[in-house]
Amino acid sequence: MADHDPDTAPTQHPHTARGTLPAFTPVPRAKERSNGWKPQVQRAFIEALADTGSVASACRQVGRAEVGAYLLRRHPKAASFRAAWQAALDLGMQRIEDVAMDHALNGVEVPVYSYGKLVGSRRVHNDRLLMFMLRNRAPERFAGGRPKALNAIGRMEKKRLKAKWRRQWEKEQRRTSPAEVRASIARKVAVFRQQIEAQLSPRTLAAYAEFERLRDEDIARGYKASDDPEHPLYGQRAEADQSES
Repeated sequence: MADHDPDTAPTQHPHTARGTLPAFTPVPRAKERSNGWKPQVQRAFIEALADTGSVASACRQVGRAEVGAYLLRRHPKAASFRAAWQAALDLGMQRIEDVAMDHALNGVEVPVYSYGKLVGSRRVHNDRLLMFMLRNRAPERFAGGRPKALNAIGRMEKKRLKAKWRRQWEKEQRRTSPAEVRASIARKVAVFRQQIEAQLSPRTLAAYAEFERLRDEDIARGYKASDDPEHPLYGQRAEADQSES
């Protein structure tokens, strides 16, 4: 039986310690590289993301750079991958909440030292963390129906996304060369000029063309109004020079 092309293989449901993720189609790759984002690497990354809730940790587990993961997510054909990414983050956030709830209920072991030597440990409970988790998981009973913890997490996520989007926008801006900017301005000016000229009579258009010709001649010979005795500014300059002397 012939092997299936991994790029065209049907969608699969990645399995993690957190459960089963939605099926997704891996982002197609133009070339296969030993350190590239092959379909199996993409699936392993999504699984790790669901288990850790951290992009950096997931990238380390699959041996890839974070920048590569974000570039992959921006691919035109990455809609399915992006949806799986978000689903994995949701599962990862649940894991973080579970760990926090466990610490809130059961406390954490803290080492006890005496005269610089470890003599034992004691379990410390954090009542503030416990109330934080209760307000999030049972807001109708502990927060008057308002999930305060969720709001705090949402603000952190919003701040993170805004910073990421800002970096992406700045990167896109750097890709635009000065020549492309000038060409874009020239096209807009040409369209605007066509709109204006469509409203002028032939006589006015001829007068404007003559104006442009004379203006270009002045620019070519370096004409300065302040050096021309026939220009009104010439007299003003002479008066200014006399007042300063």
